[in-house]
Amino acid sequence: AEQLLERMKAEGDQTEADVFISADAGNLWKVKDAGLFQNVTTPTLQEKVPEHLRDPDGAFWGFTKRARIIVYRKDAVRPEEVATMDALGTARFRNQIVMRSSSNVYQLSTLAARIERLGAENARAWAAAVRGNFAHDPQGSDTDQIKAVAAGEAQASVCNHYYYFRMVRSEDPADRAVVEKVGFVFPDQAGAGTHINISGGGVTAHAKRRDLGVQFLEYLVSDEAQTMLAPLNTEFPIRPEIAPAPDLAAAGPFKEENIPLDALGRHQAEAARIFEEVGWS
Repeated sequence: AEQLLERMKAEGDQTEADVFISADAGNLWKVKDAGLFQNVTTPTLQEKVPEHLRDPDGAFWGFTKRARIIVYRKDAVRPEEVATMDALGTARFRNQIVMRSSSNVYQLSTLAARIERLGAENARAWAAAVRGNFAHDPQGSDTDQIKAVAAGEAQASVCNHYYYFRMVRSEDPADRAVVEKVGFVFPDQAGAGTHINISGGGVTAHAKRRDLGVQFLEYLVSDEAQTMLAPLNTEFPIRPEIAPAPDLAAAGPFKEENIPLDALGRHQAEAARIFEEVGWS
């Protein structure tokens, strides 16, 4: 996403890009903040994309969504012990948490959402508490965190749901052995709900085929595309009336965090400062 953003900045009004697509609202917000999206609002997009899963100005629109789940080692942790994100910062998990780097946009968006809901001081306290429970310094991808938990390096971590389900679907026996050792929960079901993010897109500021770009965004939220696309990338459809893939549906319904999506961008710099201050490298 960052490379594409820099490319569009360099190309300016000479770009051939009509639509920009990326994972994570934090990435999409950066494009908006750079003035490289144009606002688009149509009845179709307004009807089919839930309000909290689109930019309030119409700069970008979600077409699939992902949940930030807690994974845990089944032989060491009971599901109720990791029912909340706050639990990861308690004494119960001293030296038992692994996480990926704070520079990753998924981590930045997770903390940005907390800033939006509970304020910067609460976010700082949470980040410091979780950092104090690290088994080792951050390293690797979301998949690596799952593998570390399964290997006994730690008892819990946080990842986007599709990393877990890709391993469930994998034909590699090693991946299947990993997921047999771990479970997952959608955290904060009794509170604000599980942190949600999107894959989404918008029409570029210098689009030469604006109308086709709008049509493409509308197609991505159509019945046909929603039924096809979400299972392909192991995400949830943006539209609640479209059924997810069978294995995701089997996980059951869950309460979603509901905050303005642009908050993940607006608080991104502050989230990065907090992570740096608490030593979450």
